[in-house]
Amino acid sequence: MNAKKFTVKRDIKIAETLPKRFYKDPEILKEVKEKIFVKSWQYIGHEEIMSVNINLYPFNFLDNFINEPLLLVRDSSDNLKCLSNVCTHRANILIDNPCEAKGIRCNYHGRKFDLKGNFQSMPDFEETKNFPRDCENLKTFPISNIGPFLFTSLEPEFDIKSVFDEISNRLSFFNFHSLVKRTDLSVDHLVSANWAIYCENYLDPFHIPFVHKDLTRVLDIDKYGLEIYENYNLQVGYASDGEEFFNLPEDHPDYGNKISAYYYWIYPNIMLNFYPWGLSINVITPIDINRTKVSFIQFMLDESKYDSGAGGLIDKVEREDEYVVEQVSKGLESRYYNTGRFSPTKEITIHHFHRLISESLNK
Repeated sequence: MNAKKFTVKRDIKIAETLPKRFYKDPEILKEVKEKIFVKSWQYIGHEEIMSVNINLYPFNFLDNFINEPLLLVRDSSDNLKCLSNVCTHRANILIDNPCEAKGIRCNYHGRKFDLKGNFQSMPDFEETKNFPRDCENLKTFPISNIGPFLFTSLEPEFDIKSVFDEISNRLSFFNFHSLVKRTDLSVDHLVSANWAIYCENYLDPFHIPFVHKDLTRVLDIDKYGLEIYENYNLQVGYASDGEEFFNLPEDHPDYGNKISAYYYWIYPNIMLNFYPWGLSINVITPIDINRTKVSFIQFMLDESKYDSGAGGLIDKVEREDEYVVEQVSKGLESRYYNTGRFSPTKEITIHHFHRLISESLNK
């Protein structure tokens, strides 16, 4: 069956969830790859990956899923560009490891490019007619950033700068540039479930009192906030009495509230989790129909607050989430389950997610 037949109604009070075939059909995952993830924005890294002795940084766009070879470049004017890392002659990978160079030279047949990706020269092509063409240049991809964090897209469906601007305005008090990456706290998890089930669970405050008993004690669940925007949404966690929360300035729209976490989700698979101690960036990468990589990339602002409040339970909450996500994946194998309904008060963020998926697949 074709994914184009998916319809998630706008009115959450009558809408049904995506049917189980969305999660279990490998052909649908192929459509998801081309219609959703190729058009998505993905995390490159912290700007420190381009240290003073590095101006060429190779990486793959969604490693192990799309695997498009890309190259982050700092040119002679200190401008960052994102280029294809594939030679336009015979498709050799141009740069294998982060390095410093005045230009880009293919080590297969010697084709040269400048740091803007423009073709410069090629040995033994003097007799080639109609050469060089525009396609000899390396393809360029857009770059956007929130603070020191860099993102790119192959074929962007929306302008992420407007999303980042809105987040930065809401988080104007948050010192992005003082964040320090903690590799000792950063980890990848492999989850035996479809990527979308994991995202749904993240977007689901409904399950917190039932699955996360310790998290429920540090959050004021009755005040938990949900905000829907065009290509992203926000969950706002409020601290219980005696728990850690942000010290917000008086001119902040949330001033006077004990906010313990801002959970931003950017369609389809990026999560930016802001806590008083710092930031946890989560990237959800499909591997196959029933296997997902969940990357937790941690950046510290104030380590004295790390073990307190909503942000102090990350490891325990993750283990609990993995268990329930894998249980849902098993349940979706049932011949007697097809689709469900949404809670109009607790599941508006999941409904938003399902709407965006159905709209993407129906294009």
